[in-house]
Amino acid sequence: MSDQLFKVTIDNITIEVDPGTTILNAARKIGGDVAPPAMCYYSKLQNSGGKCRTCLVEVSKGSEKDPRPMPKLVASCRTTVMDGMEVKNITSQRVIDARAGVVEMLLINHPLDCPVCDQAGECDLQNLSFDHGKEKTRYEFKRRTFEKHTLGNHIQLHMTRCILCYRCVFTADQLTNKREHGVLDRGDHAQISTYIEQNLDNDFIGNVIDVCPVGALTDRTFRFKNRVWFTKPVDAHRNCSKCCGEVRLWMRGDEVFRVTARKDQWGEVATASDGKTGWICDECRFEKKKTSDWVIEGATKVNRQSVIAQNKYVGLEKPPEFLREVMDGAKPRYMLDIHTVSEVNEPEIHLDAIPGPAHSEDFAMADKEHKEDVKKLEEKSR
Repeated sequence: MSDQLFKVTIDNITIEVDPGTTILNAARKIGGDVAPPAMCYYSKLQNSGGKCRTCLVEVSKGSEKDPRPMPKLVASCRTTVMDGMEVKNITSQRVIDARAGVVEMLLINHPLDCPVCDQAGECDLQNLSFDHGKEKTRYEFKRRTFEKHTLGNHIQLHMTRCILCYRCVFTADQLTNKREHGVLDRGDHAQISTYIEQNLDNDFIGNVIDVCPVGALTDRTFRFKNRVWFTKPVDAHRNCSKCCGEVRLWMRGDEVFRVTARKDQWGEVATASDGKTGWICDECRFEKKKTSDWVIEGATKVNRQSVIAQNKYVGLEKPPEFLREVMDGAKPRYMLDIHTVSEVNEPEIHLDAIPGPAHSEDFAMADKEHKEDVKKLEEKSR
C-alpha cells in the first residue's frame, strides 16, 4: 500500500484508496448500489474491461488540481482515480439513462430463452436487465443467430447468447498453455469460436464456464438436469495436484449435479486459502461428482436476494408434516400417471415410490441430448 492515499468521493461517500485504483474498484470498496455493474471487467483477468460500457459513471470533478468535470461519461473499470475526484453513479440521471441504453443494446440480439437456459437464476445479464432494462424493445430487425457448437466433451457454446465480453478469451489465454479459441470476424458477424473446429481440452479450460456472465458457455454434464434454485450449494475441498481443490458443489439430496469454482460477492472466482485466485482444474470440475471425493465444509452462504437462496435460509425451522396423520398413516402417492404425456421419467419408475428427491438417473430425457452429442463427437473424431 502506498504512503500517499487519494481521496475520492463517489455518490457523496468519500473513501481513501491507493493511487492507480480504478473508479470501479474504489466503488466496490464502498459496496452496495454505489458499485457500478460490470459485464466484461474481471479483476482476476489482465486487460479485461472496457468492452460492455455498463460501468459508465459521471466524473463531476476531475481532481483538486483540476476541478473541471469530464465532458463525457467514462468507463469506471478503465479510469483511475485522482486526488479529490468526485464521481456520480446512481445519483446521476445521465448515468441511469446511458446504462439503460447500454442494456437495450446488449439485449438487441440476445434471445429470450431464459426458461431453457442453464444460466437462469445466476445470470448477470438477467440481473442487469431487471435493474436497468426497459419493458419493450425498439428493435424491429431480424436478430443475429449462430449455430450451436460443442467445444469438446464438456463445454457447449451458444454464440447467439454471447455479448462479446471477451472474458473467456482472456481466461483461455492466461490460464492455459495452448489457446485454441478467440474472436473471429468483425462487427455483427463477430463470434467466439475455435480455429478450424478444434476442441478445447486444456486442464483449466472449464473456467471459461465460470467467467461467462450469460448462458453462452455452459457445462454439458449439467445441461437440462436441474435448476440452480432447486440445488443446494455447499463448499468443499480435496487435495488436488493441479489446482487449489476448493470448490462449490451443487447438490440435490446426495447427488452432485455440478462442480464450480467459488464466487465472491461480485460474481468473480474467489481467492483461495493460499492467497491465489481459486481457479479449478477440469478433473475437479467434471470428473469428481461423488460426495466421497470431497471433504464437505458446510452450506454456502447465499445472498438472501438471490433466487438461489430459496428455502435455504440458515436456521430455518420447518413445520411438522401432518399429512400421514390426516390420511390415517397411509403414505401419500401420486394419483396421476404422467408417463404417457410427458415421457420424461423412466416408465418403470414411479415418482411416489422414490425415497427422497428424484435424481437425474430417474429421468429418461435429461441425458439424451448430451449422450447423442457425445456419440456424434466420438464418431467425428474417428
